[in-house]
Amino acid sequence: MILSIISFTENGRQLSKRIEKALWKETEAEINIKIQCYTKCSACRNQNEDFSVMYVEDSVTDWAGEQMRAKNALLFIGACGIAVRAVAPFLTDKLQDVPVLVMDETGRYIIPVLSGHMGGANRMAGHIAEKTGAEAVITTATDINKKFAVDLFAKKNGFSIVNKGGIVKVSSKVLAGKEITISIEPKQEIESSLPAGVRLVPYPPAGFADIVVTSEEKTFDASLLLKPKKYVVGMGCRKGKSFSEIDCFLTKKLAALGITAAQIFAIASVSQKADEQGIVEWCQRQGVPFLTYTAEELQETEGIFTESSFVRAQVGVGSVCERAAVRASGKNGKLIAQKEAENGMTIAVAQREWKVCFDGK
Repeated sequence: MILSIISFTENGRQLSKRIEKALWKETEAEINIKIQCYTKCSACRNQNEDFSVMYVEDSVTDWAGEQMRAKNALLFIGACGIAVRAVAPFLTDKLQDVPVLVMDETGRYIIPVLSGHMGGANRMAGHIAEKTGAEAVITTATDINKKFAVDLFAKKNGFSIVNKGGIVKVSSKVLAGKEITISIEPKQEIESSLPAGVRLVPYPPAGFADIVVTSEEKTFDASLLLKPKKYVVGMGCRKGKSFSEIDCFLTKKLAALGITAAQIFAIASVSQKADEQGIVEWCQRQGVPFLTYTAEELQETEGIFTESSFVRAQVGVGSVCERAAVRASGKNGKLIAQKEAENGMTIAVAQREWKVCFDGK
């Protein structure tokens, strides 16, 4: 994920550089952050020697809109009011909005103000606080009361939320201390115990259930319907493929397989493609994780794959898209669509065996 930091004073500009330095080596799967630093500090405008912090000529609102369209997370080093006014024209809904955070210029507090769960702003605030010595100010009711958060549960398990309005209904019951019921498609592994106040009921539920987790296309009497993201798309491409090329290729190939973007758990490739801008941008816009593996890790992946001596000479392993798809699909994942190539791009699809974990591990 790209985190775009904007400052408004010299102190804020210096703080943005300290944050960048503190996070530049991060590789943790859920907190893989790349930093871009910007400033509106007029005193910094002519400091051309500092190319690490870019001066923003446009208005803060125009800058924020550009960053949000690119699906970048935003950190404002300044007043909360500046951030709120800047992002307000571009807000859509809690499942699509990017993470927005605010930090004071002394670096004492960091506050997630938007997309705390689904976008990961709460987790990002905690991580930045840990690395910089700041205090994360979390205001999400389920978090501060240490209650079950159904949207975070969905995110960590790789479930798409069919009806977002159900999040409020479930969370309201949880915060009121009422029991909620959950019905889970049978034969799915549950890796942890249920949280307090959550009761498992048979599937399909005989009557109303607060939450139903299923891959089946059925109608249920439930507040919230969650569907597992079952597919991992393995991808390779020639260097420099644009977003539009990647988008057209994936749209066509996935449509032929009957797969929608909402069903994709992740895009996977070899580590040499970690900064491939076309793929990175596609994943950012779709809100899909981009997972990469070393040639050695892909070579260790078990299975029968389509090998290429040319690909092996380029990246050190004879199959990228097929091996990456299977690797990212986890235990018992299986290849369901073999390698297809077109115009310097390749795709393969694996189906993962989804599971349910309430502690998010």
